This record gives sequence, structure tokens and C-alpha cells, in this order.
Amino acid sequence: MATRKSKPQEPSVDQAGVRRVVAVARRQFLAHGFRSVSMDDLAAELGMSKKTLYASFPSKAALLEAVLKDKFRDVEADLGRLANDQAVNVEIALHQFLSCLQRHTAEIQPAFVRDLGREAPELFQLIELRRRELIRRYFGGLFEDAQKAGMIRTDIPTHLIIEILLGAVQAIMNPPKLMELGLTVERGYSSVIRLILEGAVVPKGKTVT
Repeated sequence: MATRKSKPQEPSVDQAGVRRVVAVARRQFLAHGFRSVSMDDLAAELGMSKKTLYASFPSKAALLEAVLKDKFRDVEADLGRLANDQAVNVEIALHQFLSCLQRHTAEIQPAFVRDLGREAPELFQLIELRRRELIRRYFGGLFEDAQKAGMIRTDIPTHLIIEILLGAVQAIMNPPKLMELGLTVERGYSSVIRLILEGAVVPKGKTVT
């Protein structure tokens, strides 16, 4: 009686391995763009076969989506920690929030923005949705506290300031417009937020730095 051959076992990666794959892909994709980084490149850096890599992520698009979700998890975790720090006064909290945003956006280089606009515009919708949620959740409460502390003018409701911020972010912080204006993600976000918080007019006696 002929014996039935068993199928070769599919390679697998444990959760720690999956996190390592995402970490390496995140570093490479955000720095160099994802068009120029192949799955072969990632497998070589990770020291695993391409078959094993594809067992965890069936396509580069699936890995790219995992990278974006991982990035947003880190952003939300950092903002959440800052929001929960009740000992920090409003002025310090505002600067910490802006520094946090600047640190996270500095990781995203122009090549990634270019590739996202050309190759994966559907994933940019995920980015827009998540960033709207984060801005409403964390900056909305912070602006209310800043208004109560007299740091933000009281004749404009904070929800309107948030809507203006969201509108500016949506209009400028997208791949085609960033490339048109020659802005990095870091410079774009910092310029939008500073303009909304500080205004465009330089007070008398002050100089622009």
C-alpha cells in the first residue's frame, strides 16, 4: 500500500518575529520609500527566506499597511502618555505635544511620501482617517485646557480652531501637495500648526526667527 507523502510544513514566524519584520520594513520604507525596497532586500536584512517573509505578509502592500498601523500605534501611545500626565502645566504640555509630533514626522522622508501618492493612494485614506481621529482626540482637549489657561484667545471656539487645523492639514499634508510645495512631512506639519497657533503677523518689536 502506497504511503501518502506529507506536505512540507509552511515556514512560520512567531509574534516577536512579525514585530521585527514590521520594525525593519518601517525603518526602510519610511526612509527610502517602499518602491526601492524589495521583499528580497527585507528578507536578506532579516536573515530569513523570502518564503518565510511571505508566510507572515502575503504581499508588500500588506506589509506596508502593517507599517502604517504600527506607526500610528506609536504616535497614539506617545500622545496618550502625554495626555495622562496631569502634573504638566498647559504650556509645557503644548510644547511636548508639538515636539512629539515633530519627532514622529521626522521619520517620514520625501521618498515615502512620493511612493505613497503614486503607488498606494488608497492607503493614504487610512492615514487621513487616523490623523483626524488623533487630532480631534488629543489636540482638542489640549486646546480647551490652553484656552482656560489664557494661552489661546477665547473669542474663537476651540472646536472651530480644530476644524481649521484639520482643513489645513487635509489640504496641505497630502503627497501631491507636499511634492508641489517641496515640503517634508516634518516641515509641513510644524508650519501648519505654528501658523494656526501663532498667526502669520509678527507682533511689533519682534523679529521672525
